[in-house]
Amino acid sequence: MKAGIHPDYHEITVIMTDGTTFTTRSCMGKPGETLRLDIDPKSHPAWTGVQRIIDTGGRVARFNQKFGGLGLKRK
Repeated sequence: MKAGIHPDYHEITVIMTDGTTFTTRSCMGKPGETLRLDIDPKSHPAWTGVQRIIDTGGRVARFNQKFGGLGLKRK
């Protein structure tokens, strides 16, 4: 491998949606930083089988406000 072309690989702390934490190695950020997850295997519909809308920062509400009136018009 060439020297000096690879990013720094260090430990970070990951915080799951239920508050549990674990330490892993990553190229993200700086050593010792934390990564807070919005979706993880404990809350994602692909693993839980439960569908729900996760509104991060009001995005769903803004989409519905902007495009809520669109659709097929019936006579």
